[in-house]
Parts: sequence; structure tokens; C-alpha cells
Amino acid sequence: MSQQKSEAVVEETFSDDDIAEYLQRHADFFDRHSSLLMDLKVAHNPGGAAISLVERQITVLRQRSQDLERQLKELVTVARSNDLLVARLHRLSIRLMTTPGHAARIETLETCLREDFQADRAAVVLFPPLQDETIAREGFLKIVDRGDPGLKPFASFLKSARPRCGLIRGRQKTFLFAENAREISSAALVPLGAQAALGFLVIGSRDPDYFNPEQKTDFLARLGELVSVALL
Repeated sequence: MSQQKSEAVVEETFSDDDIAEYLQRHADFFDRHSSLLMDLKVAHNPGGAAISLVERQITVLRQRSQDLERQLKELVTVARSNDLLVARLHRLSIRLMTTPGHAARIETLETCLREDFQADRAAVVLFPPLQDETIAREGFLKIVDRGDPGLKPFASFLKSARPRCGLIRGRQKTFLFAENAREISSAALVPLGAQAALGFLVIGSRDPDYFNPEQKTDFLARLGELVSVALL
């Protein structure tokens, strides 16, 4: 059989996948044929100069190491952030539990959101019936009937009754923050009570990316549970 025919048979018999599978099943192949490592060449970058397989492997391992280091840093950052949030939630719970009176707890909640949670603006919307001592607090607490027309922009949120983060729309901002509406770009909406039966809490930020839809809302759900109990 001629050399040309032999090469054709080899090409038909061994595909790229066959070779890859063989190398996977024989991980010691290059240990037994180490001289090939320096002879085999791969492109360093598309269109770039060829480098040895060993150099390419070192480059890949270095990149993987950098990726793992970046992921580890991200995990550490998230863990520290979570610890900070837990500490803030703990302080809020203590302050609310040690504050007598419904109206006083509303005031304490506003102070904590501003000082501990760095809220640029915050608001609580409560639905009747309420405790007798609960009175609207200008710029923070609104008491409205659940059927109030001003709540229409919040319809999907109230229907889902789940915490939500993201950009806040014009009519929503106006309803919540009135003359300060222009200051706020993003917000976290937190239902209070089962199916938002008590109302909802809003934490606003000037930063449009501070609250975004990709954020986890577990912490906000816990915050909502805590505030709901405090306001019952």
C-alpha cells in the first residue's frame, strides 16, 4: 500500500475525538513520549507565534491559577459583606426589641436604615387596620388603603410579595419620596407580612447599580420578617 493510501486510512480511522479520547485514557502517554512535548507546537494566541505544548500548558495553568485567585477573592468579599449585613440586622433587631411603643419603633427603624444600612432615602407603606398609636411620618411612613390608585405602579411587586431590587420608576419614586424623588435611582422593595398584608418597606439609593436585579434577596426577606414582627 502506498504512503498516500496509508495516510488516508489513518485519517479515516482516527478522528480528532478518537485521539483526544485515547490521550484521556492514557494520561501517561507524554510521560512515555516526553520528547514530543517540545516538538508539538500550538498557537499561543489566534494568529500568534507557535509555542511548545509545555509552554502552552504552563500558560493555561497560570491562567487557571489567576481565575481561582479571583474567585477566592470574590468569595472572601461576599463573606465579609454577609457578615456585615448579619451584624447590622442583629443591631436592628436589638434596637427594635428594646424600643417601647409602635410609633417609637417606626422612628427607630428610620434611624437604623439611614445610619446602619446607608439608605439615601427610605420609606414604609402600611395598610390599615393599624394600631391606634400609628401615625404617618412625613418623608418616611405612609398609611394608605391597599386599593389606593398611587399603588398601581407597585401592582406586580405586591402580587408576587417577594423582595425586589432594581431601578425604580418615576411614578414609584414620586409616590414614595415626593419632592426627593429625583435623588433616587435604584431601590430594594421588601414586602411586610405574608403576601405583603402589612405593607412594604423601600430602601433607596442614588447609585443606579447599588440595587440590581441580579442581587440575592435572602437578606432582604429576613429584614422584612423582622420589621413585620416589630410593627405588629
